[in-house]
Amino acid sequence: MTEVNRPPRVGGWTRFVTARPRLSLLVALVLTALAVVAGSDVADRLGSGGWEDPAAQSTYATKALEREFPDSNPNFLLLVDAGDASVDDPAVAAEAKRLTERLAAEKGVTGVGSYWTTSAPALRAEDGKEALIAARLTGDDTAVNKTLDRIAPELRGTHGPVEVKVGGILAVRHEMQTIIQEDLLRAEMIALPVTLVLLVMVFGSAVAALLPLGVGIVAILGTNAILRGLTEVTDVSVFALNLTTAMGLGLAIDYALFIVRRFREELSTGADSLTAVATTLRTAGRTVLFSALTVAVSLAAMMVFPQYFLKSFAYAGIAVVLLAAAAALILLPAALVLLGDRVNAWDLRKLFRRRRPAGPRPGSPAAEKSAETVEEGAAWGRMASLVMRRAPYFAVATTAGLILLGLPFLGVKFGTADDRQLPSTAESHVVQQHLREGFPGTPGGGLEVLAEGKASESEYAAYKERLADLPEVLRVDGPLVKGDWAYFTVQPKGEAVDEGAQGLVDDIRTLDAPFDTSVTGTAAVLVDTKAAIGDGLPWALSFIAIVTLILVFLLTGSVLIPLQAVLLNALSLTAMFGALVWVFQDGHLSGLLAFTSPGSIETTLPVLMFCVAFGLSMDYGVFLLSRIKEEYDHTGDHTASVRFGLQRTGGLITAAAVILAVVMIAIGTSRVTNTKMLGLGIALAVLMDAMVIRSLLVPAVMRLTGRATWWAPAPLRRFHERFGLSEGETKPATEPGPETKPEPERVSSHSGS
Repeated sequence: MTEVNRPPRVGGWTRFVTARPRLSLLVALVLTALAVVAGSDVADRLGSGGWEDPAAQSTYATKALEREFPDSNPNFLLLVDAGDASVDDPAVAAEAKRLTERLAAEKGVTGVGSYWTTSAPALRAEDGKEALIAARLTGDDTAVNKTLDRIAPELRGTHGPVEVKVGGILAVRHEMQTIIQEDLLRAEMIALPVTLVLLVMVFGSAVAALLPLGVGIVAILGTNAILRGLTEVTDVSVFALNLTTAMGLGLAIDYALFIVRRFREELSTGADSLTAVATTLRTAGRTVLFSALTVAVSLAAMMVFPQYFLKSFAYAGIAVVLLAAAAALILLPAALVLLGDRVNAWDLRKLFRRRRPAGPRPGSPAAEKSAETVEEGAAWGRMASLVMRRAPYFAVATTAGLILLGLPFLGVKFGTADDRQLPSTAESHVVQQHLREGFPGTPGGGLEVLAEGKASESEYAAYKERLADLPEVLRVDGPLVKGDWAYFTVQPKGEAVDEGAQGLVDDIRTLDAPFDTSVTGTAAVLVDTKAAIGDGLPWALSFIAIVTLILVFLLTGSVLIPLQAVLLNALSLTAMFGALVWVFQDGHLSGLLAFTSPGSIETTLPVLMFCVAFGLSMDYGVFLLSRIKEEYDHTGDHTASVRFGLQRTGGLITAAAVILAVVMIAIGTSRVTNTKMLGLGIALAVLMDAMVIRSLLVPAVMRLTGRATWWAPAPLRRFHERFGLSEGETKPATEPGPETKPEPERVSSHSGS
């Protein structure tokens, strides 16, 4: 087939981003400095909740109780330990009453009560050695955190005959927020130097290795500034900072790897720096743009869900993806124009190369090109040929293995994020564990039933009896009446969020009453969260699938490739979901990974991990498919194009995946279990996608589908010719169809530039 060669064009976008390279970099430096200032206090402005549905019945009831009965729902607890004495000992009681009065006198504290002032059995441990002081801290997240920071240090510790520990939902969230910030800083300290070493190993040149890190830093700092701005108008979760760091580094490195590698390829052919940048942006630059769009689409799907926990990851993810792509397509080309051949400077691999008796001068572009082709490209090319020769075996074995790894997810149990997210030594976790093990009926785990409308005492009493007769009810307290409002507290027999408690929520909601009722409490929030996720999931999945299909079609012009991309990407996530249940729900490796298994998976986490991992998988898929498409446009040889695409991108995709996995594993060293799950789970998904899906399953499936892979109906072909984009600028002489016989395999002589 005759290849149509066109001279490279230096204009349009290339001219825009390279016209004033020094000015572009100076402006970027100034904007980055401003982003540092703007986002400096972002962590202090973020929330640690956001798992509940704002429109749910449980949320409505919680807000109504806080408004009408502000003392009804304590969020701050003091666990008073009497040591060897009894909590009824006069000296212990006197000190506990003094602490109760001291807490009640604090500003921003209301509804203070204790075992010693109310004699409530639920506030006394069954062994009589511990009891509780309960209160409610008022105000928004910022206000209650300030109150907690002020009073907690004065209250915890030894007070006469008692030892006091601080707990409650506010303490859990505050401690979680603090630990996440500390762990994130540590993860950055781990990831940055390791990433730099890996980049030097990939590029050889220390100069080239620093460029992706620069892109990542710009993306992270810019996203922090955007999140800080968003906190002025909406709630944003502190967990989003982890995604900002991980994806900021990971995607920036991915995009910069492909841009810099392609630029160096063009230099090695003798092109000057401006021409090399033009070709790079016209080829790899388009791929980066498509990749960013596919990742952003996957993350944008989380906007469908009402929980601000998930929305926060969409805010952070979309911002960091677009900023990473913008930096790679604007700032990086400007830097490359200025560097030129100096992008290969400080080649540290020279220190480890053995002297060769003949060949190109070491360090020259020709030597680098030769080394890359022989040592890296040939190995991936041979593997692609092997896979395609045995395509049915590789396709069946790989698919079966991935499905097998995902089977544990069939036993998933969904729960809520609680104190067990924290290390076992965390103070608030210790307090909650004491409550679960030593206090009757799991204090704080009950259900509150809000009653609206005027009712008589007899009507309240009759309704209370019906509540008490429900099979999963241990005890009913109340009602506490205030005007036309009242509420009952229903204590389940089992754990606060087990299946019995969740079933009890439905039973109460269907129970006849002479007034309007609404139910809240931990189990009710879980029931409503699961319902919200179930309602939004079909829309989110449909959005991801449809937009991804359209984008991949625009890139390839094929009907079959987009379907393959979506299905294979979904298949690549099976190992992640299986590990999620086997490790974190069932508790395997809990000792090695240092976490406490609650026996369930937080309900929103699989949605988050799916959106993030699917987007990253599409990232690698686009890089591989675009290179295959480029070669096919030049040669029309399907099999050779698949082999060439894997040969040219296999090593780079694997390197990018390993670097991103390092970043995610650093995030996974967090002491907060949800963050650990997110980091380690995404790392596993990324590695499986790069090393199994892209290396084995994609070439096997594409060999089985043959040249029919590139088929599209005539109207869609015309649509793609008009609106589609791809790396190649030439088209094969004939349009493939299902009836077209595959050409014999041959090695393409195209340089890949």
